[in-house]
Amino acid sequence: MKARLVVFPIKGRNWCFSKSACPSVPCSEPAIPSTTLKDLWRKISADRRSMPENAEIVVDFVSDKMNRAWINLEKAPDGTFKNKIYGLGSRLLATVKPSEIFLKSISKETTNVEINYPASVNPRLVRRRLRHIAMRGSIIHKRYFYGSLTLLPITAGFAVLPLPNVPFFWILFRAYSNWKAFQGSERLLLLVSDCSKAWTSLVADESGTTTAGDSYKQAANSLPGPPWVLQPSEELGKLLSRQDVKDNLSTSVVLDICKEYALDNKHVLKYRDSV
Repeated sequence: MKARLVVFPIKGRNWCFSKSACPSVPCSEPAIPSTTLKDLWRKISADRRSMPENAEIVVDFVSDKMNRAWINLEKAPDGTFKNKIYGLGSRLLATVKPSEIFLKSISKETTNVEINYPASVNPRLVRRRLRHIAMRGSIIHKRYFYGSLTLLPITAGFAVLPLPNVPFFWILFRAYSNWKAFQGSERLLLLVSDCSKAWTSLVADESGTTTAGDSYKQAANSLPGPPWVLQPSEELGKLLSRQDVKDNLSTSVVLDICKEYALDNKHVLKYRDSV
């Protein structure tokens, strides 16, 4: 799967990293029936899978339950208790750093990236910035993931209170979010690396087979090129030249960039306002 990344300076030495939305993906998808614990157990025990594969299935199960619960809270009428819980959750989500949101968007299915950046910027600097955020993210989010896991048993004790256990579900979300950001960091670091041997795992992901032993050389030779493509953009440079990046980019400039490259407005504005 190919991903389109947009990278540009947003204030001085601070840069914005965002993933473009794929226009081919429909906005609305048919509803998928919720998986029960019985279905989860059947899926894990039916096939012989490794521990990491089973852990991934459990993570997806928990993520699905959390997403459905969040949607139900969002639909709650104004002024209700559920609506107040949704408001509290929204304020907590606002504290999540934009770099974490970006790294979470790099899925394990991503095998190629097209990197769009201002034509006036050195492409080597762009790749160096991407490697830096990936390497830093892999360290930080792995640490935060284990930290969240250690807090889960403590927050689970609040279940005795006659109120929704918001601390537990927040820490559970933070564990999941940091785990996905860690995986995205590892994937991005692989995608923008200079090591051709590391790219063989991307060939294995696309073919559905593993690469080992002497087949590493064969897989490396089968690659048409690196999994990253640097795409300088004159249009992005023109949009940025409308304002000095030593100052915060104005909202109008940010919105124009988001419209041109199909970026999430809230994500990019959060990058601007958090630096």
